[in-house]
Amino acid sequence: MLPGMIKDQISFPDFIKLDLRVGTILEAEIVEGSERLIKLQIDLGSEIGQRQIIAGIAQHYKAEQLVGRQVIVISNLEPKKMMGMESQGMVLAGGDEEIALLTPDKKVSNGTIIR
Repeated sequence: MLPGMIKDQISFPDFIKLDLRVGTILEAEIVEGSERLIKLQIDLGSEIGQRQIIAGIAQHYKAEQLVGRQVIVISNLEPKKMMGMESQGMVLAGGDEEIALLTPDKKVSNGTIIR
């Protein structure tokens, strides 16, 4: 999708199917053989637990910068194989040239639902 293009509208019932949660990055490491991917271990609270998420953010963040940060995660995406590893969600980020992770403006409990 080109920058500035608007995607098709979705219904409100489709939107509320997304399970958006706050999680804390526990571990982060560059995926061997990739210039773009970082493997993240994210704590999404006691209800969901820990998830492995593969994110294409390595050109914008060093792995060590990410540990301890809270991020917003889509926690109910179907798992997807990336570079032979399972990604169990998606970390939300925005930007065209420079990517910025979406984070809560203050610390909240892991697993907090985004409404």
